[in-house]
Amino acid sequence: MSPGRNNTASGLAYLPMKKLTRKQQTYAMCVKNRSHPASLEVRKVYRVLRDADAAKHGLVRVIDESDEDYLYPSSFFVLVELPRGARHLFRKQSK
Repeated sequence: MSPGRNNTASGLAYLPMKKLTRKQQTYAMCVKNRSHPASLEVRKVYRVLRDADAAKHGLVRVIDESDEDYLYPSSFFVLVELPRGARHLFRKQSK
């Protein structure tokens, strides 16, 4: 297991938000939705779009419940690495 990862029985690997890399399709689990309960559901996995400018300000660009991308505090999310089968399902859903 590499540093910064905690594998769980579900097959998800939790990654710090700073580990967002250009090559991977990225997803994050919402862990807080303070002041955004209509836009974000806690424990739900969302697709993350890379945004270097937002990251500099501690924000992450997420496709939320409105099916649009918005900026939220990075502290609201934990990056997750999905198993191959789940990635396939998420790609189908987001098209």
